Amino acid sequence: MDEIIIEKLFEKRELYLNTLKHIEFQLVTDPSDEEIIQIKKTQTITIEELKKIEQEISFLTSNKSD
Repeated sequence: MDEIIIEKLFEKRELYLNTLKHIEFQLVTDPSDEEIIQIKKTQTITIEELKKIEQEISFLTSNKSD
């Protein structure tokens, strides 16, 4: 059961990584000041979520090792 959960977390992690790539690209496209603020907020939230997922993966894989 944990393997399925871990697999889903990796998929979610990949989605967030792709989102970050798109966010970085948006910053290159010469956005307005207001857009930059929104992009930075989205980037921060995405990174926070990514960290949570990585912690969960780490926790589940360390429990699996025991």
